[in-house]
Amino acid sequence: MKPLLVWFLLFGLFASVGASAVRAQAGPEKGGHELEVWTGGGYGVKGVASNTGVWTVGGRYGWVLTDSRGPGFLRGKFEYAVDVVPMFWVFQPDGAAYGVAVDPYAFKWNFDRHGRIVPYVELDGGALFTNRKTPPGTSRVNFTTSGAVGIHYLGKNLNWSAEVRYMHISNAGIESPNPGINTLQLRIGVGMFTRSR
Repeated sequence: MKPLLVWFLLFGLFASVGASAVRAQAGPEKGGHELEVWTGGGYGVKGVASNTGVWTVGGRYGWVLTDSRGPGFLRGKFEYAVDVVPMFWVFQPDGAAYGVAVDPYAFKWNFDRHGRIVPYVELDGGALFTNRKTPPGTSRVNFTTSGAVGIHYLGKNLNWSAEVRYMHISNAGIESPNPGINTLQLRIGVGMFTRSR
């Protein structure tokens, strides 16, 4: 339980600093970076996964690659990011599986800011390694793909994010059977956007 305590203390520290903010940071800028720690969880949405839960804790490093582009309300900036997930729990009927994951690609579109709010959409994916077969009777090595819709709330030095995420977990046919797990998750995070130099 000590790692959980450390994460909660970090979130508390970031929250107290963010609460004292009186003006918003600039948000995503071309040439800048996104740094974030996050946690999220949810439940399976159908079939074999309907009685399965997921909880994750991870970190992100992102690169904002473009200036604002696009028409009207779609206008925004493209970001590429990498997530490392040192805590990935899958709560299954036959017992919880613990794992680690890495998402080497996350493609994120940060819409232009509206005051302190920066909406975004994202697609990402990677690999998951667990200590037990996930789902039961399948594989300890799986792949993850997900899509998310969320917002950043910009503070003076830090920002909070909240998103709804749909995640698919499966072994991509490397073992049989391959029923997969589909989950709907809520994720919150705290981090910052750095400026280009």
